[in-house]
Amino acid sequence: MALAESLTEATGTPMEPETGGILTIDLAAIAANWNTLKRQVLTAECAAVVKANGYGLGLEQVTTTLANAGCTTFFVADLAEARRLRACARDATIYVLDGSTPEGFAAFVALNVRPVINSLTELAEWDAFVAAEKWRGGAALQVDTGINRLGISPEEAAAFAPRTGTENHGITLLMSHLACAEIPDHPLTQSQIKLFRELRMLYRGIPASFANSSGIYLGDTAVYDLVRPGAALYGVNPTPGRPNPMRSVVELAGRILQVRNVAEGQTVGYGATWTAKRASRVVVVALGYADGVPRAASGTDSGAGGVTIVSGKRCPVVGRISMDLACVDVTDLPAGSVHRGDYATFIGAHAGVDDFAAAAGTIGYEVLTRLSARSYRVYRGLEQT
Repeated sequence: MALAESLTEATGTPMEPETGGILTIDLAAIAANWNTLKRQVLTAECAAVVKANGYGLGLEQVTTTLANAGCTTFFVADLAEARRLRACARDATIYVLDGSTPEGFAAFVALNVRPVINSLTELAEWDAFVAAEKWRGGAALQVDTGINRLGISPEEAAAFAPRTGTENHGITLLMSHLACAEIPDHPLTQSQIKLFRELRMLYRGIPASFANSSGIYLGDTAVYDLVRPGAALYGVNPTPGRPNPMRSVVELAGRILQVRNVAEGQTVGYGATWTAKRASRVVVVALGYADGVPRAASGTDSGAGGVTIVSGKRCPVVGRISMDLACVDVTDLPAGSVHRGDYATFIGAHAGVDDFAAAAGTIGYEVLTRLSARSYRVYRGLEQT
């Protein structure tokens, strides 16, 4: 009943979802998290990474919320995301992290967005294009300081640096990416900090960006002119092992389809991986890995899985999570307290996205970005946007 009431409150209309899952997204919490990060960096600009459909939560809704909160610079993965973002943030500065090929350069001009240049080949192609088109929209230059993914080498960056002293050099941002920002004392973190500081001195006058969500909490050594939080905006803890400074953003609940009795010694689910050690009551919930509940969160005889909330109490997932269904042991709840049509909450106040991810042996990033569009979505905090 409480969940049905919350639906009425969030949408203004009582509504029975036609799907088995309800994903509630707190837009006000996203705005609050951005403001928390902004206060953490004081004088630096706080941008927002909204790639992967706003980390699975809806690029348009997330972007509109952050733009209304004051964010003016956004990062996406590709041009398709940039196009969607531009439609709801007309004046924002937009960077495309994956860069582009020459076939896509014209779209950068049409959308007024900026590529992140990740190789000397890309740089040469981009230079030729902007020279021919006489476009001055700018681009970011990414340097690989140790993650060994995208970016030009430090040696290439040093050789290129003198060009930034010329007119119309076209570089609007110097950036790099931390590999182990969540581990402050990791040797690679310290090595990357030192190397980027040295490169930054060669690019005087060019804004620099180094810190991601966890990098923001490394302090001044990683914070330059612009920070690029992503996962922290959506409730993932940027400081693992310490209290989460971010507000929880998502709640995922599934409708209970059936309450059934399982005799001692009987098994539940595919593969017979969980065996009832006593006479048990098990509920079948209309959520599965097609909805973004990781199969690895299954509960088996050899190990615990995810934990849900049913009737206000913590109850374990038992048996393998299948495509559309998960089973939850409610034996310890009072008889008659759980009914068909009630809900089991998989992610929420009892267990944030990081906790649920840990039970599945993964990370909050993956859980968020795999949340399916199949669940009925409720956006809270719309009045904030």
